[in-house]
Amino acid sequence: MSKEKVLLAYSGGLDTSCILKWLLEKDYEVLCFMADVGQNEDFNAAREKALKIGASEVIIRDMKEIFVEKYVWPAIQTGLVYEGRYLLGTSLARPCISVGLINTAKEKNCTYISHGATGKGNDQIRFELSAYALNPSIKVIAPWRLPEFCERFQGRSDLLEYAKKHGIPVSATTKSPWSMDANIMHISYESGVLEDPGHIAPTELYQMTQNLSNGLDQPTRVEITFNYGLPVRASELLSGKTMERPLDILNFLNKIGGEHGVGRIDIVENRFIGLKSRGVYETPGGTILHCAHHDLEVYCLDREILRVKAFLSSKFSDYVYNGFWFSPEAEFVRKCLVESQQNVCGKVLVEIFKGHVWAISRESIKTVYNQELASMDVHGTTLSPYAATGFIEVNAMRLKEYHRVHGTPNMTKPKFKLF
Repeated sequence: MSKEKVLLAYSGGLDTSCILKWLLEKDYEVLCFMADVGQNEDFNAAREKALKIGASEVIIRDMKEIFVEKYVWPAIQTGLVYEGRYLLGTSLARPCISVGLINTAKEKNCTYISHGATGKGNDQIRFELSAYALNPSIKVIAPWRLPEFCERFQGRSDLLEYAKKHGIPVSATTKSPWSMDANIMHISYESGVLEDPGHIAPTELYQMTQNLSNGLDQPTRVEITFNYGLPVRASELLSGKTMERPLDILNFLNKIGGEHGVGRIDIVENRFIGLKSRGVYETPGGTILHCAHHDLEVYCLDREILRVKAFLSSKFSDYVYNGFWFSPEAEFVRKCLVESQQNVCGKVLVEIFKGHVWAISRESIKTVYNQELASMDVHGTTLSPYAATGFIEVNAMRLKEYHRVHGTPNMTKPKFKLF
């Protein structure tokens, strides 16, 4: 009787290498899947390692272009920012990887998929919700949620001992200072010394961005062109170097942003599972694109559309962070957001320097900006300055009525006890 097949989302690290061996001990045939989404990984070494441990096959998919075009670019177009700060680099990669995982599981006739995500994190939710949305009949083995596995392995030290016993080569140590997850959009760092929110992240932690003290001494100006809210061209003004393919644009802006230390954040965020966690992120190219896109939106969109769009972007950001990329609500909201981008077409010139990026000029034939109407030098023909008197009177009515009933507003400072 043939063994049941498991397709393991494999990284080559300590956790998934030990899980691979553990699944083999449970008498499964284990195939390993690796998605290349732009992480700096020696895929050949990882393949050899998995085969040596006992995997029957290792499948590696180059998904960089798919990741950028189908996930990163829509995130820029729809303005996704979780809790006002996080550009969702890891969250966006999970549904992309899940597509590769499920497609490969079908191709290889695997009954199960498995992963090394922990029971406290977001990734277990993102992978599994995506997997079930893509294939409701797929079965999932999540070792870090199984009593049998958790009783045997309390943490990293137990895994290291297990790896040593079975001759599994690992680079991790019991005192690894932090963990990281990388793709072409960003790198995230968490755990270890970073679990204390009061501990300052070491400067040697960052890999995509320069420390500001080592950054370039002159600003860089880049013109970014958008069509329907999607980046279609990026040109560095001084050199004239221009990129048009999405993957090339992101790589290009990652390099420029990295040289100027752009895109670092150090935050405490709310995980979907109900706890708070501290994460350090660097997203150089994505930060530049988000800044330019938002500036063009404000320039081109009607005020009320912009505000409704901002609300929907916040909802969509929650859906993506929480693992609901492939959900009916996310599909509906995304369609609404894409519709809002019909007039977000034009160019934005950004200046990048010492950790900052800001728009310094923009142009579009789709804008509702009217220079004559906005000018302080002429009265204009479509808006009489006298009309403002009635506008103020109408808006002041509510304030006057409140004063009539409640008297003068109390403007004294509230008293708080300092801790």
